[in-house]
Amino acid sequence: MSFSKDPNRVLIFDTTLRDGEQALPQSLSTKQKLQIAMALDQLGVDVIETGFPISSEGDFKSVQTISRELKHAIPCGLARCVPKDIDACGEALKVAEQFRIHTFIATSDIHVHDKLRKTQDDILEMAVRSVKQARNYTDDVEFSCEDAGRTPIDYLCRMVENAIKAGATTINIPDTVGYTVPEEFGGIIQTLFNRVPNIDQAVISVHCHNDLGMATANSITAIQHGARQIECCVNGLGERAGNCSLEEVAMAIKLRQQHLNGLHTGIVAHNIARTSALVAKICNEPVPPHKAIVGSNAFAHSSGIHQDGVLKNRETYEILTPQSVGFTDNTMRMTARSGRHMIKACLTQLGYPEDSYDLNEIYSRFLKLADRKGQVFDYDLEALLFFQKRDEDVENYFELETLNVMSGGINHGAIPTASVRLRAGKRTRTESCTGNGPVDAVYNCISRLTGIRCKLTSYTINANGSGMDALGEVNVNVDYNGRTFHGMGMSTDVIEASALALINACNIIERARLIDKERNHEHSMQSK
Repeated sequence: MSFSKDPNRVLIFDTTLRDGEQALPQSLSTKQKLQIAMALDQLGVDVIETGFPISSEGDFKSVQTISRELKHAIPCGLARCVPKDIDACGEALKVAEQFRIHTFIATSDIHVHDKLRKTQDDILEMAVRSVKQARNYTDDVEFSCEDAGRTPIDYLCRMVENAIKAGATTINIPDTVGYTVPEEFGGIIQTLFNRVPNIDQAVISVHCHNDLGMATANSITAIQHGARQIECCVNGLGERAGNCSLEEVAMAIKLRQQHLNGLHTGIVAHNIARTSALVAKICNEPVPPHKAIVGSNAFAHSSGIHQDGVLKNRETYEILTPQSVGFTDNTMRMTARSGRHMIKACLTQLGYPEDSYDLNEIYSRFLKLADRKGQVFDYDLEALLFFQKRDEDVENYFELETLNVMSGGINHGAIPTASVRLRAGKRTRTESCTGNGPVDAVYNCISRLTGIRCKLTSYTINANGSGMDALGEVNVNVDYNGRTFHGMGMSTDVIEASALALINACNIIERARLIDKERNHEHSMQSK
């Protein structure tokens, strides 16, 4: 093995491609798995559990392909304590210069008696035999005592001792069903170190599930008691409630290194956000906004008290920087909870000096707008400076009047076509366009009718309600002259909702253009 002998080094064993995939409604393709594996390799993961080769021909090929392509991380395959499983692992992994076979068997009473219907001695014999068989393929063998968290401690110690004697170089202690609490799980690890005479001949690993929300806490407690490998998944994916989250343990160890007596990992922290986003996209499993480290709210502040603190000193409410995990910056959301300090800071960022406006008056109008709109954006705030009241003619310069769409289709030979009638100020015009699809055709019409050439950067659809009358909510972000504008539309017709969202964004852009004209006029008058 090539791992450092540094006693403070905690190895990161990623099982996103095995345990993480088990939580998905459908299997990943070899190409998708390879993309994730290469990202994990760049992230600095030590061992990647590439799959379960015996499970299918597709999984065998995926394990083989990934093992051949990895540059730094050690590829690993999972095998039950069954001869054919271990042989499949050996065959799939042998394309790699160095690899690990991970074999496991359940050791808790409920699993031994009710699932496997064997005796403890039977299980011990199977484990020893399997470890020895795996050693015929590689000197890097990991053995797992499945459901170790509920295994009688005397039997667990006996299993670990004999697995190490048989040649296991890593012993994994899983909390398979997320049953234990930190003090209890830490006690199990401590007992193993106290009672297993050959424990120093293997790396002790932990694999914690999140059924009670304890996975990260249990893993951190385990390394405090001597474990030196954590098995985890990106974004906390995994069976049922998921596995220990890679990003959480990696950043907890990094941030609390002093408290953890110098423990550290090889994770490249600034690659975390990118890897998280890639896994979420490929697996079609969006990251919850409140997810620690990588959620959209992880570095967002909307409370006025919090915003005031962060503006004065980030460390008041941020224990780590967004940049440390690969995000560009934090997010300061302007809502009805925001205070004057936030509004002033935003206006300053937009280029408005403090003496150019009445903060109390602007803030009063801001609160009214925030109550009505929910979240206020910088361009909304800017508009408050230039329009004494929210003039609907200004806000809704463009308005949809009629919309007709022909969807087309490959099998029918028809080209998606749209016809849009739009009011722009006091004029009404109609335009017809084709596109790659009905929404694209509609957007081409709107672009011509408004004269606004913007680039669509994001498009999302959400259902409000249920059944045939459910409203489709479409949110778009568009780029115009290097600035991002948001638009939203709602309708029972998704295509109409899409049109309304872009028109909403165009109205905001038109208002911003009017403001720019006003600003330029003011500057020119001041310079005379």
